[in-house]
Amino acid sequence: MEFSARNNVVREFLKLCFARSVVRRAGVTALVVGTILILINHGDALLNGQMDTSRLSKIILTALVPYLVSTVSSASSILSMRKE
Repeated sequence: MEFSARNNVVREFLKLCFARSVVRRAGVTALVVGTILILINHGDALLNGQMDTSRLSKIILTALVPYLVSTVSSASSILSMRKE
C-alpha cells in the first residue's frame, strides 16, 4: 500500500473514531465496563477513603481503557465493512 492510500485509511479511521455513534457507543461501554472494573480494582480503597493522586490516575485509566477498546473496535469494524 502506498503512502497516500495508507494516509487516507488512517484519516478515515480517525474520522470514524470521532463519529457521534462511535463516541456514544464507546462512552456507554466505558461507563458500564469501567464502573465494574473500578469497583473490582479500587472498591476497597474507595470505601476506606484511601484516595490520592496516584489512585485517581489509575481510576481514570481504568475507565479509559474500555473506551479506547470500544472505539478502535467500532472504527475497525466499520472500515472493514466498507471494504466488502
